[in-house]
Amino acid sequence: MAEARSAPTVGQIVLGLRLRDLRERAGCSFAEAAHALSVNTTTVRRMEKAEVGLKPPYVEKLLSMYGLSDEEAASFLTLVEEANQPGWWHSFRDVLPAWFSLYVSLEGEASLIRAYEPHCVPGLLQTEDYARALLRTGFPSADEDELDRRVQLRMGRQRLLEGPRAPVLWAVLDEQVLRRHVGSPEVMRGQIDHLAEMTRAQNITLQIIPFTSGAHPGMFGPFQLFRFEIPELPDIVYTESLTGATYLDQRPDTAAYLEVLDRMGAQAAPVPHTETVLGEIRKEF
Repeated sequence: MAEARSAPTVGQIVLGLRLRDLRERAGCSFAEAAHALSVNTTTVRRMEKAEVGLKPPYVEKLLSMYGLSDEEAASFLTLVEEANQPGWWHSFRDVLPAWFSLYVSLEGEASLIRAYEPHCVPGLLQTEDYARALLRTGFPSADEDELDRRVQLRMGRQRLLEGPRAPVLWAVLDEQVLRRHVGSPEVMRGQIDHLAEMTRAQNITLQIIPFTSGAHPGMFGPFQLFRFEIPELPDIVYTESLTGATYLDQRPDTAAYLEVLDRMGAQAAPVPHTETVLGEIRKEF
């Protein structure tokens, strides 16, 4: 009744949460919902957690059981069909790890993205040359065709920063991000110029934490926090390791990361000084 997949889209996550809410409002247990579909309770739980895809015929049975009208059910099923459509990034699945595809979906639906990066320029702010040099280091065995695909994916993600639904991006970078040589000096000059240009966009805020500010609370590693206009979705924090990622959505966890971001923002150079800091560092390349 359900289709397994590498990672859910934001739409599928939201619909799973709505199915859970409808079941609870109807006073229906997992066992009752499972009996209606002739499946076990684990399957129903996985549906609500968006761990499996949703097939419209089975969703329709649940909606009827939960007491939705024909019109309400039809509207919900339309959303199911839309959510089951692959995202634009699906065509890059050959170079997109399963654990990162959810990130791309969250990134595309967020209204606010707050990020801390101690190692490299965030992907949404990288130039093509910088991205290529970075990816060549990260994937030393990749041929040029694969590198091209990875760069295209990264550049494609950046389109979300344009247009009327563009999210607010607030990134805090350690000074070492700008001093670490990625590619040639020309590549670094182009990257720093690009950052300076991007800071002039109304929806982008960039801050630099200088070496002289000393220790700060984010020194454990990079992370991103996503916030959404979708009522059902809480804040979600993303952290990454070499071979996987962790997504945190419990309030105590996300609140802790948000506090760290606020403290780092206060410790970083003020926003109006960002272009000056970038200009001073650029002179060294």
